[in-house]
Amino acid sequence: MEFQAPSQQMGYDRAIVVFSPEGRMYQIEYARKAVDKATTVVGVAFNGGVVLAGTKILQRLLVSGKVEKVSKIDEHIGVASCGILADCRVLVDYSRVKSQINKITYDQKIEVASLVKDVADRIQRFTQIGGIRPYGCGMLFAGSEERGRLFETDPSGTLREWKAHAIGRGTKAAKEYLITKFKDNMTREDALELAITALKQAETSMSARNTEMGIAEGGKFRKLDQAEVKKLIA
Repeated sequence: MEFQAPSQQMGYDRAIVVFSPEGRMYQIEYARKAVDKATTVVGVAFNGGVVLAGTKILQRLLVSGKVEKVSKIDEHIGVASCGILADCRVLVDYSRVKSQINKITYDQKIEVASLVKDVADRIQRFTQIGGIRPYGCGMLFAGSEERGRLFETDPSGTLREWKAHAIGRGTKAAKEYLITKFKDNMTREDALELAITALKQAETSMSARNTEMGIAEGGKFRKLDQAEVKKLIA
């Protein structure tokens, strides 16, 4: 019987530390697929803050409050995440611990950019150590300091700052809408409307039960309750 050589790709996707001849790292690309298949999250910066919005998949008997799409990290920072839920939860907990360590050590709130860089560094370390896998999680961090700031991290550890952005399965539709409708120095009300409408472009089955929203503004971050969300998306 003639020997059949394995495909070229199979030779380079068995370990995270191996590059393909084209310079690709297949394990990271697979992790990005986990983000691309998740329900969409959207972030929009406005004059003084940032709006986060996201949808989640809920089974009929599932307690909706136990599945978080938008999470509070610190007094002034929130995050919307999509991908493998367990990976997202671990990174959310890591972010909270880092924020508290900074507060205890320096007696002040952690800077948003500093926290996101720390999280991105941790994600990146998991792309260069044998025997582990990368995090299958993409995150949008919203922070309120002297102004609102919106950051993204992806499974490669890349860090970007955006005026408006979307990640998840509906990224293409949501981003196309954001690109055409976003304006600098929007009001909070306009940013809320833009985030919700962009999310509707990406997710056709939005409801108050499966949608979560948060606002970073005035040095504070808060999640909107279900009644507020229902009023906004009606």
